[in-house]
Amino acid sequence: MTLAATSIHQDTTNAEGMIWIAGRTFGMGSNDHYPEEAPAHPVTVDGFWISEIPVTNRQFKEFVDATGHVTVAEKAPDPKDYPGAIPEMLRAGSLVFTAPKTVEGSNISQWWSFKFGANWRRPLGGLSDLRGKLDHPVVHVAYVDALAYARWAGWDLPTEAEWELAARGGLEQVEFAWGEHLLPDGQQMANTWVGTFPTHSTKPKGHERTSPVRSFPPNGYGLYDMIGNVWEWTSDYWSTRHPEPAKHSCCIPSNPRGEDVVASYDPRMPEIRIARRVLKGGSHLCAPNYCRRYRPAARHAEPEDTSTSHVGFRCVRRPTR
Repeated sequence: MTLAATSIHQDTTNAEGMIWIAGRTFGMGSNDHYPEEAPAHPVTVDGFWISEIPVTNRQFKEFVDATGHVTVAEKAPDPKDYPGAIPEMLRAGSLVFTAPKTVEGSNISQWWSFKFGANWRRPLGGLSDLRGKLDHPVVHVAYVDALAYARWAGWDLPTEAEWELAARGGLEQVEFAWGEHLLPDGQQMANTWVGTFPTHSTKPKGHERTSPVRSFPPNGYGLYDMIGNVWEWTSDYWSTRHPEPAKHSCCIPSNPRGEDVVASYDPRMPEIRIARRVLKGGSHLCAPNYCRRYRPAARHAEPEDTSTSHVGFRCVRRPTR
C-alpha cells in the first residue's frame, strides 16, 4: 500500500468547493472481483479539480431556479422512443427502491418500481419532498440532467479514469478507498447497506436511504462520499471490459475519455437503442451479500435516459490549456 502524498496540490480547495488532484499514472481496474472491472491496467491522467461532495439538492435547486431546467424524470417519455409501449405507461416518473418483506429469486422488480411522479423534488414519488434533505445528494437525475448542471456551472462530468483516480485517495493496490478492510476497527466508512439486502436494514430509522454529504470520513484527498450514498455518472460510454494493458510504458493510455468505445445497448430490447454510460462508486444499496461495488474499481452500466433514487453525480474542472 502506498500513498501518493504529492497528489494534492498546495491549494487543495478552490473557491468553488473543488479539490485539486495532481496528474499521475495509477493502476485502474481490478482482476479480483466483477469481470467488467478487468483487466487492471496503468492509466495516466492529467491534473484536474473535482467537487469535494456530490451535487446536493440545494445546489441542484439553485441550477433549476436559475435556468428552468426540467429533468428527464419530470417529462413524459416520447412514444416514438419506446415503440410498442402501453400509452398509459408513458408518464413522467422514475425508478424508486422499496425494501420488500420477502424475496423469491433474483428479479429486481421485487425491490425496484417505476413510480409516476417520482423526481428530484419528490424522491419517493407521491407527496414526498425535500424537507430535511437539501444537503443530501440530488437523485433522479439522468445523464443529460447531470451534464446540463455541469455545463451551467462551467464544469464537466468526470471521465471514469479521473473519477477512479480521485476515489482512490492516493492509495494504491488496496481494495477500498480507505484501505484493505471494509470496516476498519468496526467503523462504517461510507453510506452502504447494513444488514441483509434487500429485505432487512439495521440502519437507524430515517437513515435507510441517502445521507447528508460529509456524514462519513473523507478519503485521502479530502473528498466526501466518493464511495456509497449514491452512484455517480461519468462521461465514459460503457464497455464490458477495460482495454488490455499496454505492453510498453510508452503506450500507457493518457487521459482516456471512453468516447472511442462504441455505445452499448441492451440486447434484450433491441428496438430501444439507448446509449449507456459508466456509473462509479456504489450507493447506499450496496451490500456484502448482494452488490460489492463499494470500491473505486467497481463500475456499472446505466442507460443515459434512466434516473433512479440512488444515482447522482459530481463535477470536474480541467485546467485551461
